Amino acid sequence: MFASLDLLLAFVLFAFVSSITPGPNNTMLLASGVNFGVRRSIPHAVGISVGFMVMVLAVGFGLGEVFKAFPPLYTGLRYVGAAYLLYLAWKIATSGPLSAARSETPKPLGFWGAAAFQWVNPKAWVMALGAITTYTPAQGYLTNVMVIATLFALVNLPSVCVWVMFGSALRQVLQNPRWLMAFNWLMAALLVISLYPLLFASHSFQ
Repeated sequence: MFASLDLLLAFVLFAFVSSITPGPNNTMLLASGVNFGVRRSIPHAVGISVGFMVMVLAVGFGLGEVFKAFPPLYTGLRYVGAAYLLYLAWKIATSGPLSAARSETPKPLGFWGAAAFQWVNPKAWVMALGAITTYTPAQGYLTNVMVIATLFALVNLPSVCVWVMFGSALRQVLQNPRWLMAFNWLMAALLVISLYPLLFASHSFQ
């Protein structure tokens, strides 16, 4: 188990800060809160936390070693992630007015889509690798990986929900279609900007 309470508290702080700071997930949740409200965005938020927990487990149980052995797999994943992020950015940018959010045309990202997105989210990879390499004691390693993954999910869910609620609070401000369009294009631009660390920063499992 954990070597000390101090290490555990340090990890919880890491999980909170990395979960609540801006990134692709939180940008999308902010936009979802504005366009669809809290209730319709909850599956998206839960999908993020569960999908990320599964990712931490996978990294802890050896996926990182697979990428070390076959670096092209990770490179390919990065470019798949870039393409998917561009698609999501376009979907956000072209979201309709708030009155259309209840129609059959625009739909919030669901549980499975949000869970799958973690595998192509650059910030999620950094968070998962940091959790395993920095905060997981070697003694009782497998148990510690499960504890780390579970705690991360428990900290992550309320943290990302803050962005949904903030987005929902902006709905009244963004009733004007022009302001909403500007907001959605800004969120789309931020998603595109988030491609920088995915494609151009140094990423290696060597």
